[in-house]
Amino acid sequence: MPGEKPGNDILIEIVTIGAYAKVTAIDPLTGAEACVTAPANAGEATLKAAARRKLEYVLKKRAGAASA
Repeated sequence: MPGEKPGNDILIEIVTIGAYAKVTAIDPLTGAEACVTAPANAGEATLKAAARRKLEYVLKKRAGAASA
């Protein structure tokens, strides 16, 4: 995404099963992953954004747990 640091890539996989899509976002640096499910007819950008937000939440939560 624009404005992000170089090397801050996220891998995204979208699997559609019937009316639903399972979207998995993976941070290749930490191996952390987050999954979301959504209607398969949601736009690809919407699916990716939801998975990216959840992964960011997971990474922030991990960082907070590590500093406690």
